[in-house]
Amino acid sequence: MQSVIEQLFGVAGKSVLVTGGSRGIGKAIAEAFVKAGARVYICSRDAEKCDAAARDLQQFGTCVSLPCNIASAEDRQRLVRQLKEHETALNVLINNAGAIWAAPLEEYPESGWDKVFDLNVKGTFFLVKDLVALLSAGGSAEDPARIINVGSIDGFHVPGHETYAYSSSKAALHHLTRHFASQLAARHVTANIIAPGVFPSKMLAATLETKGMDAMVEPVPLKRLTGDSDMAGAAIYLASKAGAYVTGAVIPVDGGMATTL
Repeated sequence: MQSVIEQLFGVAGKSVLVTGGSRGIGKAIAEAFVKAGARVYICSRDAEKCDAAARDLQQFGTCVSLPCNIASAEDRQRLVRQLKEHETALNVLINNAGAIWAAPLEEYPESGWDKVFDLNVKGTFFLVKDLVALLSAGGSAEDPARIINVGSIDGFHVPGHETYAYSSSKAALHHLTRHFASQLAARHVTANIIAPGVFPSKMLAATLETKGMDAMVEPVPLKRLTGDSDMAGAAIYLASKAGAYVTGAVIPVDGGMATTL
């Protein structure tokens, strides 16, 4: 007999695709699903790092590497073909792959803007489009398929640094996710956002080195950075029975920073 925790939060047997799954938030989420008994597929642009991450996670369960640049239509099509070789339905799609670009306004390059939007917004939209049939096949009225997009608290406030494309793209992703929630409910697919606060990712490494840890956590009410388990726990909740009736939500995972903005 399953425990209440297993009944509410179990994800064993679910098929899960995590983009940007070779490091950082993506790998932390992928690891949690693997350990919980899901069949997990990870992708990232760097095939070598993607393969290495999958090998690392295979010690805990099923994890398959499907290298892909989500910003590339050709790569996305190959990813879908490869995924269909393993699965006839997809239960959970976690869109975590993302890019950032910082530069003074006068120097901000169009190429930088395009790189960020092509991955953070356009790539996510078209990956959902390409996978919607598999997602529909993986959902039911009682247990919908889940789209979980990784946004940012920078999507609902104006950051103090000059990351114009990043904050704009995350705001666009938040709204796009609500649009997915509205359109896909009838197909038994939910769509939600997890919006992390300050996470010690590769993108944040230079800022952490420059400002230092104390300065980074000072504006956070809970006085620490967003951790692996914070993001993984939010994703497990949204993917499980406990989150089956939640759609169109933007969930801050930020230690309370949203309350101070």
